[in-house]
Amino acid sequence: MKNFSKITLEILLKLRYDKDNLTEGLGRRRRDRPEDEEGSKNMIPCSTLLDRLAAGEYDERLRYIYCCSDDGLIRARARVRSVVEGFQHTFGRPEDTPVGLFSGPGRTELGGNHSDHQHGRVLAASINLDALACAAPNGTSVIRILSEGYPMLEVTLSDLIPDERERDTSAALVRGVAAKISSLGYTVGGFDAYVSSNVLGGSGLSSSAAYEVMVGVTISHLFCHDALTAVQLAQIGQYAENVYFGKPCGLMDQMASAVGSAVAIDFADIENPQVRRVDYDFGKSGHALCIIDTGADHADLTDEYAAIPLEMGQVAAYFGKPVLREVPEAEFRASIPALREKTGDRAVLRAIHFFAEDKRAAEEAAALDAGDFGHFLRIAEQSGHSSYMYLQNIYCALHPKEQAVAIALAAAEDALAGEGMCRVHGGGFAGTIQAFVPLAKLDGFRARMEAVLGAGRCMVLSIRPEGGIVLID
Repeated sequence: MKNFSKITLEILLKLRYDKDNLTEGLGRRRRDRPEDEEGSKNMIPCSTLLDRLAAGEYDERLRYIYCCSDDGLIRARARVRSVVEGFQHTFGRPEDTPVGLFSGPGRTELGGNHSDHQHGRVLAASINLDALACAAPNGTSVIRILSEGYPMLEVTLSDLIPDERERDTSAALVRGVAAKISSLGYTVGGFDAYVSSNVLGGSGLSSSAAYEVMVGVTISHLFCHDALTAVQLAQIGQYAENVYFGKPCGLMDQMASAVGSAVAIDFADIENPQVRRVDYDFGKSGHALCIIDTGADHADLTDEYAAIPLEMGQVAAYFGKPVLREVPEAEFRASIPALREKTGDRAVLRAIHFFAEDKRAAEEAAALDAGDFGHFLRIAEQSGHSSYMYLQNIYCALHPKEQAVAIALAAAEDALAGEGMCRVHGGGFAGTIQAFVPLAKLDGFRARMEAVLGAGRCMVLSIRPEGGIVLID
């Protein structure tokens, strides 16, 4: 974070929380329980949950959330059972322990590449991969979380100050989420959680946001009577990632994960972002959503990511503004000759990308609102070209021989042959690309991408209808 500008960091960290800034339709989670009722009283004993799972009582819920077929349902049932049994085994809890299942989904960016940190507009969606936890209060002041494949982490609630030794770790995220919720006036207690996440780290699907939202939903249910809104959970997650984890991210990832479905978000007022669902049925588009892992190395890319808001911020500062959203575009374009001297050409190009991308995100949402998927694809393709040409987040400038994202885009364009769409996905530089592939071409597309990049690199995903949730309680 050493190259991250002070002015941009101050903007990212200026987080206030308005409990009433999200409409009922966007997911307020209060259940109107008596204020003295413990969260565990509204949960289900492990043995009962497993019996109901085996009897198929949760099948409809699992099909809906995970957008799954019969084969997918079998896997979803097995995963839920594994998480509950993992909780019991890890923490030595008896069969009658009341538990809840809590989920934070990954997300896919549909429009607005690197515009959120400049208070721009974005279009994003939750996906049917998630961080799934089985959790229950433990009666102590310690949060204990075991994630599959990782050591147990413990966070003591009596010490919620950022710890430099925890930077870049899950413990930092848990401590940050607990700290911010505590600062809102809630009494956060200790709990045990067993977590399974199929949101691949470094995949561009934001495994960190999924984890933050899952932790936030768990705490909200166990100790806050489900009072925290989706917007609050997103802001809390961003705070944890900025201040405790040490990554200068914007708010799009957490917002898409927390709110769910496809959402159009306007960050003009960063304290009270405008969020609305985009009710388009992607299942009827005739296209599959594919995320392709390029296999590129993600090491030491923080400075590359941070340089984008830094340089955009330098352009904004030329006009005495903190972010580009507050700069009139006509004034910016008239000042390009002077800006080239002051900020350098790359900063100017990245600002050009922002002004067009901000408008494109709104146009994409409008196209989906109108049911015009073809127009959405055309605008999304323009977004990809702009990211390549102007934003320049396709490869790391320090390592020009390593261009896995560009190779993946070239292979995808060849496989699509003028149909569908492909673009860089998420932060860029390494990671993933996104493609909408006509269903008739899906098998051939996947074979082509995996021939170039390796087996298992092409994931076919679905847009999940809900965001951060209590899956079963």
